[in-house]
Amino acid sequence: MSHHPIVPEETVRIIAEAAPEADRTGEFPWTGIRAVHASGLLETTVATRYGGKGGTLADVGHILAALGRGDPSVALISAMTIFNHLGQATKSHWPEDLYKRLLAEAGQKPLLLNAARVEPELGSPARGGLPATIARRTATGWSITGRKRFVTGAHGLTHFLVWAHTDETPARVGTFVVPNGLPGIHVIENWNSLGMRATGSHDVQYSDVAIPAGNAIDLVDPSAAQQDNRAHAAFNLALTAIYLGAAEAAQAAFIRFAHERVPANLGHPIARTERFITLSGEIDLLVSGARQIIFDTLEHNSVDAERLIRARLLAGRQLRDAVQLAVRSIGNPGLSADLGIERHFRDVQSVLVHAPQEDTSVAILGRAAFGRWNHEQTVQAAYPDTLPILKTA
Repeated sequence: MSHHPIVPEETVRIIAEAAPEADRTGEFPWTGIRAVHASGLLETTVATRYGGKGGTLADVGHILAALGRGDPSVALISAMTIFNHLGQATKSHWPEDLYKRLLAEAGQKPLLLNAARVEPELGSPARGGLPATIARRTATGWSITGRKRFVTGAHGLTHFLVWAHTDETPARVGTFVVPNGLPGIHVIENWNSLGMRATGSHDVQYSDVAIPAGNAIDLVDPSAAQQDNRAHAAFNLALTAIYLGAAEAAQAAFIRFAHERVPANLGHPIARTERFITLSGEIDLLVSGARQIIFDTLEHNSVDAERLIRARLLAGRQLRDAVQLAVRSIGNPGLSADLGIERHFRDVQSVLVHAPQEDTSVAILGRAAFGRWNHEQTVQAAYPDTLPILKTA
């Protein structure tokens, strides 16, 4: 795509108006998701060979930032489907007939896909380890049994992409496409988070859930199945755009408050005071700076994992700081649900919680920096007359 997709303002408005109630109840945000589906955004990254638009990761970032301004929970649920289409566009790992059948369904209703990977004992696959969830061979296909955690959008998904190991000898691991609503699927409503409440990232129990033999993706030897945190770096940076949207919504609420608040002893809006002009500048530096970092990196098609990880961490930290500054500077009204900034504050805390988490990401950068130094030492030992230059990535 030569131009980034335009997200209709009407779509963002519908999502934003439904957001406070979705946050309050924690129920699946159907109003917002139906608006995203109606705008065709869920299929933006479907490959051109399937008749799609072939959207890029930078396109995804722009979409997620816009949706995040409306409701980050709706944006995150949408992102999982958008990423799965992008994965198929680049890797062609789905069985063709199954994928085409799902695309045909997407015309009638929102096709919502999400990976079910994390487990109670395993924790995040980003830290290593293999799934306890088992896929047993049956006469007609597979039978899936296990429990998954943090399954974003659990109640509204059309298909779970369940990571499991097979009962074969030797065992393989892979992803099993499990349609929602089948017998043996039980959503355990235990998502009780500070923010991103409408994501409904509940646990899901699968008890002997029968699926067809063809509903398996990427069955491989377990040694080849570890999550590649570096390979996921570009997707994670695009995901950060959701929280950019939340921070931009908080910034807009801050600016509106500054212009509408007229203390009796002042006689004019606080937006005219030097203090609020400076605060506005600080918030803009953090938020617009994060936007610059995210999209400059995404749009230069960087394959440098460290550069992508660095951009995600810098942008994520800035977005958290920006919304905190907005809340703190307004005082009591900033903590009120009426203004909305407190919801943005709660939501933006999740910016660096997605795997690989902040500590894992920082450790990748730390090892890389040590690796560069060790390389310099090796070169220096081999060529003692050369001057050492410690290069950064």
